[in-house]
Amino acid sequence: MIEFLTGAVFVGFLASTIRLAVPLIFASLGEVFTQRSGILNLGLEGIMLIGSFIGFTAANLSGNLWVGVLAGMLSGLMIAIVIAVFDVTLGADQTIVGIMIVIAAQGLVTYLNNVIYKGGYVPPRIGGFTPIRIPLLADIPVIGDTFFNQNILVYIAFLLVPLFAVVLFKTTWGLRVRGVGEDPRSADAMGVNVFRTRYLALLFGGMMAGLGGAFLTLGYLGTFNDNITAGRGWIAIALVYFGQWNPYRVLAGALLFGGVNALQLRLQAQGANLPFQFMLMLPYVLTILVLIGISREGRGPAALCVPYRREVRT
Repeated sequence: MIEFLTGAVFVGFLASTIRLAVPLIFASLGEVFTQRSGILNLGLEGIMLIGSFIGFTAANLSGNLWVGVLAGMLSGLMIAIVIAVFDVTLGADQTIVGIMIVIAAQGLVTYLNNVIYKGGYVPPRIGGFTPIRIPLLADIPVIGDTFFNQNILVYIAFLLVPLFAVVLFKTTWGLRVRGVGEDPRSADAMGVNVFRTRYLALLFGGMMAGLGGAFLTLGYLGTFNDNITAGRGWIAIALVYFGQWNPYRVLAGALLFGGVNALQLRLQAQGANLPFQFMLMLPYVLTILVLIGISREGRGPAALCVPYRREVRT
């Protein structure tokens, strides 16, 4: 344990914590807007999975990592359009729609992976985004290499947190999103287009989830497998509740999950005398315990999961 807390080992742990948190930051930030508008998108796991596969394949075929990032985001957008039609236009049960999206995405990705990469054949590796060392800041002891020697997508993820907080709490569009999530009928009476606002929030959340999936293959692992998301979409949804629909608290939750995940990887690498299955489940157990602890504290948007039908009068 002393060795773990010293020198390069600890710096590596902190850097790994940040990288493991990034896909959750992307997906959770988008889901904050989606849920603030009154829509619960349970399809994040499926969107992230497809985003990771499409992003990897597009980058592999084109030889351009940014093409892969764009493709991952566009794939998330396309899936979000399907979800929006069911959830917003048709007023379908949001839970069922989300679960069906995840199941369909898992089957589709497995099929495409078998077709393109020939079943059991290990997909080719690609050179992902390389770290960008920020002069002077990267020379700060411990935190320099941790925070200021990361790839461009990591920097983007952290910069988006304060930006999205400003958009959500300080702009007219953010006010509209929060309004339709709390009382869509009153928002409608004041001239806010509830359906358009929910569509935009859901499509935005889909693109962010697709970006989170693309990061896994292009900014972290450099390859793809059928279980690459490993439940991160579900964790991202849980982090929105953990963060009480606030971007800054969502960031804290993502770093907490990333830290526990990085810790179990380090313990495995150092040969800890514990079953590796127990190590793998540690981050998820912690998430469950934290959610139980904060479940009585916060209140979500009042109209969350409630379809809006304009013709219905109360």
